Amino acid sequence: MGRRPVGRARLGDGVVCRPIRQLHWSGGDDPDQKGNIAETAIALAALKLGLGVYRPVMEGQRYDLIINTGERLLRVQCKWAARDGDVLLVRCCSARRSLGGRVVNRYYTSTEVDAFAAYSSDLDRCFLLPPKLWERRRLLHLRISPTRNSQVRGINWASDYEFGATLQSFGAVAQLGERRAGSA
Repeated sequence: MGRRPVGRARLGDGVVCRPIRQLHWSGGDDPDQKGNIAETAIALAALKLGLGVYRPVMEGQRYDLIINTGERLLRVQCKWAARDGDVLLVRCCSARRSLGGRVVNRYYTSTEVDAFAAYSSDLDRCFLLPPKLWERRRLLHLRISPTRNSQVRGINWASDYEFGATLQSFGAVAQLGERRAGSA
């Protein structure tokens, strides 16, 4: 009999289990899995800032989370931010197939959702995006590093929309730093 690899255990029927610390998301294309991961990461980012995070009781709403900023409740649509080189791509619409097989895109508006939050697994960071960036758009580009042609006008820099930094524009509490430190 051969030796088992170190750090693995065998269950019955030849199933090999790895310790949890060695497991990670493999980067598959399952949109439900990516959406669930993004939603969880965004909720965790808000909780780390001391904000209240709530989920709608029933499915079918245009938003995934409700975040209590201290001054208001934000209806937040959570999205996966896919990396394409130096750019993060965030889909700003939902898509479904009609009975005839045609793809029907439905765009989000600020009457349905207050903010988009996007999670990039490549950067392990969350971004909070105001309606002016995503309303009635299909795709949003967030730039991670400078362009090769040195263009600066019309660029949406990812760093400008990092989760904690953007909260104040949505009416987040002034004592956010104190909340994180546990002094408020």
